[in-house]
Amino acid sequence: MIEEDTIKLLRECDAGIKMGVASLEEVIPYTESERLREKLRECKEKHETLAKDVEEALARFGDDGKEPNPIAKGMSWMKTSVKMAWHKSDHTIADLMTDGCDMGVKSLSRYLNEYAAADEAAKDIAKRLIKLEADLAVDLREHL
Repeated sequence: MIEEDTIKLLRECDAGIKMGVASLEEVIPYTESERLREKLRECKEKHETLAKDVEEALARFGDDGKEPNPIAKGMSWMKTSVKMAWHKSDHTIADLMTDGCDMGVKSLSRYLNEYAAADEAAKDIAKRLIKLEADLAVDLREHL
């Protein structure tokens, strides 16, 4: 059970990181504020660093990871495209990213509880990802 829960938790972290990086890449080119752009770039780099930890952990189990749900990814892209077409601003970017962070924290917390038998290293990765998302949401408040 430990190995199974560990792999499942790591896969969800992998999908969440990929979703986060894709979202960040989508909005960074539209930021007007250098301060906001730097926050988003820094967060993207931290996601990419964490992605390497997830990949290494999954490789130990012979697992390739998980892609984000295509429906969720498509809906996210559509929401971003519509909101950015309607009103391209740092406020809109901060709003979109805050919503994404909140959804990430919520789903990762649920998976952390669901896969409670996962090993401590996998749980640590999930907790680091949750903290990264929660911290970004707080950092974005000044841009709302």
